[in-house]
Amino acid sequence: MGLRPGRCYREFSGPAYTRKEYIPGIPMPKITKFTMGDAKADYDFEVKLVATQTGQIRHNALEAARQMALKYMTKKLGSETGFYLWVLKYPHHVIRENKMMAFAGADRLQDGMRLSFGKPIGTAARIEKLGEPIMLLKVKKDHLEFAKEALRIASSKVPLDVRVEYSPLKK
Repeated sequence: MGLRPGRCYREFSGPAYTRKEYIPGIPMPKITKFTMGDAKADYDFEVKLVATQTGQIRHNALEAARQMALKYMTKKLGSETGFYLWVLKYPHHVIRENKMMAFAGADRLQDGMRLSFGKPIGTAARIEKLGEPIMLLKVKKDHLEFAKEALRIASSKVPLDVRVEYSPLKK
């Protein structure tokens, strides 16, 4: 098990910081679309990206994973009509950072860890249960291997350990 990207914000302790009405200056989540493709079509298989570890996924990592899966599927199928991609997790948790200055004489200007509550720098989705799905991809039987590969590629953008699971939608 090698190092994964996003080590700074992967772990969490304490309750989620989500009360946005009390937090000024939260950046908007980078993820723009949560559902892509044809939702109403008749699909045979459901492929999921499932977390095998608890932690947090930053909004830009979710967006990168979504883009990679979408790009692979549209490249293989030619358009957005042969599949349905759904990002299931929403980045609710606000991440704070106590920004430190890094130049000569900065020690005279800042307070270090005194009053170090921090400013909002982004949002993250929390994975609190093992086996929680992050992304879902519905496809026809012919495109099952493409879907598994798309989510495998997307998993490289997620800072947690994940696995790809698939199940048939019809008996």
